[in-house]
Amino acid sequence: MSYLRTFLPWIVFAVLPSGQWHWAALAAMVLAVALIASQVRAGAGLDSLIIEMGSAAFFAVLAVMAFADPHSGVHDYSAALSSATLAVIAGISLAIGKPFTLGIAKHSTPREIWGLAPFIRTNVIITAVWAAAFAVTAIALAVVAHAGYAHSTPATLIQVAGFVCPMVFTIRYVAAVQAKAAGAGAR
Repeated sequence: MSYLRTFLPWIVFAVLPSGQWHWAALAAMVLAVALIASQVRAGAGLDSLIIEMGSAAFFAVLAVMAFADPHSGVHDYSAALSSATLAVIAGISLAIGKPFTLGIAKHSTPREIWGLAPFIRTNVIITAVWAAAFAVTAIALAVVAHAGYAHSTPATLIQVAGFVCPMVFTIRYVAAVQAKAAGAGAR
């Protein structure tokens, strides 16, 4: 559920009508800011809201661009730019030693595990997979947009795959890590 909440602004932007991209960008920005405020009120540190803060910034810039020129060529590449932005945010989170998935994982993990090397390593791997998936998705969406199919079924399928594939990996990888830890603890 935490991943869904984290990526909700991106999902909202993707599912709102493409002809209304300026309103979709504004709605996504407002939602990202609301998520940040909600999480901060709930006690989350800003270091665990890396994707949310990046989302708010991206959609603020995109909304300004979209309202300034609703017919901008940026519109056709907005999905690719979204995925590229997520790839950059995930990459930066890795580079600064704060994989964005740590903030999400902390919602369902006991506090005493947060500083353990296996927990951090697991989140580095998961974040790297998400970053790679976002980068591949951005490239595929840019190719589709360049071919003139920016707002098409193939573009939608690419976007869905760009979230579903790393989500499935995350679920399976976490289950494997937990099973391994349980097996080691039973010895």
